[in-house]
Amino acid sequence: MEPIIRLENVTKTYRGVPAVKNVSFELRKGEIHALLGENGAGKSTLTKIIAGVVDATSGKMFHKGVEIAYASPHAALEAGIAMVFQETSLVPSMTVAQNLYLGTESFLNRLRGTYISAQQFLQSLNFPVDPNAMVATLGAAKRQMVEIARAVHHNAEIIIFDEPTATLTPEEKRHFFALIRRLKARGVSIVFISHALEEALLIADRITILRDGELVITDDTSAFDRDRIVAAMVGRTLSGQIYRQRDETKLRKAGKKVLSVQDISMSNVVRNTSFSIFEGQITGVFGLIGSGRTETFKIVSGIYKRDFLRGGTIELDDKPVRYLVPSEAVADGIVYVTEDRKSEGIFETMGIAENLFGGVLAAGREKAWVINAQEVRALSAKWTKTLNIKAINDNARVVELSGGNQQKVVIGKGLVQKPRIVIFDEPTRGVDVGAIAEIHQIINGLADEGLAVVVISSYLPEIMNLSDRILVCRQGRIVEEFSPAEATEEKIMYAAVH
Repeated sequence: MEPIIRLENVTKTYRGVPAVKNVSFELRKGEIHALLGENGAGKSTLTKIIAGVVDATSGKMFHKGVEIAYASPHAALEAGIAMVFQETSLVPSMTVAQNLYLGTESFLNRLRGTYISAQQFLQSLNFPVDPNAMVATLGAAKRQMVEIARAVHHNAEIIIFDEPTATLTPEEKRHFFALIRRLKARGVSIVFISHALEEALLIADRITILRDGELVITDDTSAFDRDRIVAAMVGRTLSGQIYRQRDETKLRKAGKKVLSVQDISMSNVVRNTSFSIFEGQITGVFGLIGSGRTETFKIVSGIYKRDFLRGGTIELDDKPVRYLVPSEAVADGIVYVTEDRKSEGIFETMGIAENLFGGVLAAGREKAWVINAQEVRALSAKWTKTLNIKAINDNARVVELSGGNQQKVVIGKGLVQKPRIVIFDEPTRGVDVGAIAEIHQIINGLADEGLAVVVISSYLPEIMNLSDRILVCRQGRIVEEFSPAEATEEKIMYAAVH
C-alpha cells in the first residue's frame, strides 16, 4: 500500500545538535500509528516537520507520493494535515466556540448559530465543555478536549495527536479512543504520541520507537509488549522500577502534623473539605476532573481565595493562616508545582538558569538590585545535575527542552525555595517512562528527608505506588482516606465516583 505520508532520511538540527537524525517513517491510509520514545527522543520534532511547524534540515517528505515541504501549519492544514499539540495552542481570550471555528469562519457569522453548532459538535464527541466558556477559565483537561475537537472539525485526512490523553480521566479516555476508531473507520490516518504505553498497545496498528533522535524499530503492534517497548525506548527494562507493588513494611510513618485544613469552601468548587498533612510522608490525592482536588490545594498555597465568610480555617503548625498571594505561602514554606507548566510553570523564552533563579527570587531570599551571574550559573549547574536536566547546551532556552525536561525545571524552581510542604499536581503528565522513574525518585527523596509531600494525580498506579496514605476527592470535598495496604484501584475509583 502506498503510504499517505513518507519521510526519507529526515534530519533536524538545532544549533548544530540533531533533534532527529536520518529518520525514515511511513504512515498508511486509515491506520493508527503510535510514535513512542523518551522525552527528547525526537517524537514531537518529527511530527512538527510533517505538520509544517518546523523545516527539516535535510531529507525528503512525500505526501500521497508527491515530494512536499509545507511552509506553515496553515499550509499543511489546507492539505489535510492537522496536529493537536502537547501544549494547547488555543486563544485564551476567546470562547470555546470561537476557538473551534477559528480560521474557518464565514464572512458573516450569526453568533447564536455558532454556539448552537459548537455545542452539538462537542456533544457528538462526548466532550462536556460549555461552548460559551472563555478558554482562559478552562482547566487543562477541557482545553485538551477543545484542541482535539478543533482538529476533528477540520475534517483532516491526517491527524497528529501529541499526548492527547495526558489530562483526561479514564471515562474521557474511553470516549476519545472510540472517537479515534470512528476516524479510522472513515479512512483518517492517525499519528498517536503517548507516554502511556498501554494506550499504544491498545489502540495502535503499528508502533515506531525513537531513541536519541534515531529510529530504533517499526513493527506491528502485535509484535510488542510493554517490556519490549521500554527496552527499545531506554535501552534497558524498567518494569521493576515503575508502578511496582508497595512493600507494606516500607510505608513511612506520619511525622509531625504541619498542615490542618478544616471545612474550607470556595463557591461550589470546594465544599467544606477537611484533611491534614504530615511531615516525612507522601499524601496521595486522587480525584476525577471537576472533583476540586487542584482547587483545594491552590487555596492552601494562596493561589485561590477561600470564601471570606464560612470559608473554613487553615492552620500551619497550629497557627491560623490566610494567604492573600502565593508569595506569602512560599515564605512559610509551602510550594505548589503546577500541572500546567506552559501557562503557570515556566518562562519559555528564558534559559534554565534564569528560570531556576526565578524560584529564589520568588522566595524573597534575594534582595540585591544587581544579580550575581556567577551565583546564577552555579545554582543552575547544581540543579541541572541533581535533576538530570538534559539540554543541547548550558544556554538553552526552556522552550527548546523536551516536555519531561521542562517538567524538571518546574520542579527545580519549587525546590530551590527550600520548602517544608511540596504539592505536586500531576508531576508526570506528558513525561516519558525514564523521566517518570527519575521524578518518582525525587519525590520519594523529599519525603525521606522529612518534608511533607502531596501528590495529586489522576493515574491510579502512580497514586498507589508513591503514597503512604491516599485521600480521595469527589464533588469538592475529601470523601475517603485509604492506607496503601488496604487500597485497591477498584476501591479508590468507587469512592471517586459514587
